[in-house]
Amino acid sequence: MMQQTEFPFTLPRGYVDGEGTVHREGIMRLSTAYDEITPLRDPRVQSNPGYLVLILLSRVITQLGTLQHINPKVIEGLYSADLVYLQDFYQRINQNGHSRLHVMCPHCQGEFEVEPVPVGE
Repeated sequence: MMQQTEFPFTLPRGYVDGEGTVHREGIMRLSTAYDEITPLRDPRVQSNPGYLVLILLSRVITQLGTLQHINPKVIEGLYSADLVYLQDFYQRINQNGHSRLHVMCPHCQGEFEVEPVPVGE
């Protein structure tokens, strides 16, 4: 069985480009050690450690709508809800190897996994 390395996502709000087009559908790949280490050398991260997540996400998001290039400037332009969503999504796929959440039914106490549905779907 081949390991899944790319995961589709849908942003809650979406990135709005210069023409006003909203880009919500995307793909994020698993990160490598190199993805996590390389941004540490970036002067923007050295002067503001909070910038690390912007560079990291720009490296692992391989597709966002019809955008040709995903770079830190694109990630800077995301709404906060989308940035929080992507940080959570990144953690889930890189820690668990999938995007599902482990949940427990409040009624029967049964445990199972669910694929989260983006807000507004």
